[in-house]
Amino acid sequence: MVRETKKWAVGVSQSGERLFLAVALDDNARHAIAAHLDDQLEGRRLPGRPVPPENWHLTLRFLGKTVAQQRDQVLAYLDEHLAVEPFRVSLTDLGAFPREARASVLWMGIAGAAEQLESTAAICEAAAVAADFEPEGRPFHAHLTLSRIRPPQNVRPLVELVEPVGVKLDVDAVTLYRSVLGSGPARYEVVERVEL
Repeated sequence: MVRETKKWAVGVSQSGERLFLAVALDDNARHAIAAHLDDQLEGRRLPGRPVPPENWHLTLRFLGKTVAQQRDQVLAYLDEHLAVEPFRVSLTDLGAFPREARASVLWMGIAGAAEQLESTAAICEAAAVAADFEPEGRPFHAHLTLSRIRPPQNVRPLVELVEPVGVKLDVDAVTLYRSVLGSGPARYEVVERVEL
């Protein structure tokens, strides 16, 4: 495995910070999805609080508050066990959690290479558990979060309106991100990348 490391802010990792493991989207995929949504929505905006395109990613495992020792354990586990060959997925149609009639999250689905993506997520889950995080209580569901909706809304008309995007994404690494909260939307910073 090959790791690309970013510099950590001095002292931040000792008190813990919000981290998560994800598949990053490249700029081509980002631009293609944004253009497709603009075209399909014809000037309308997504409901709720849309996620800025620069924050788009496919979450594999949310870690939450993480101290330096746990971070290092997660990365060491991935270095040793991330034995998945690079693969390609397609971003497809829209959906919602918990359901379209009362959506709190609007997302774009993923197709293709389901076994590889699930295997990658399972390795990330095992890495988290090995670093003393509680096991994830929900099954993995690959998706790209587009908007968070409070209070929940009926998004069925929107889901039926937007045609599948069909953008391809090459998955060649797991990225560890730091979530930086403040005024406005969260900012996601790359901490490390572990190549497949």
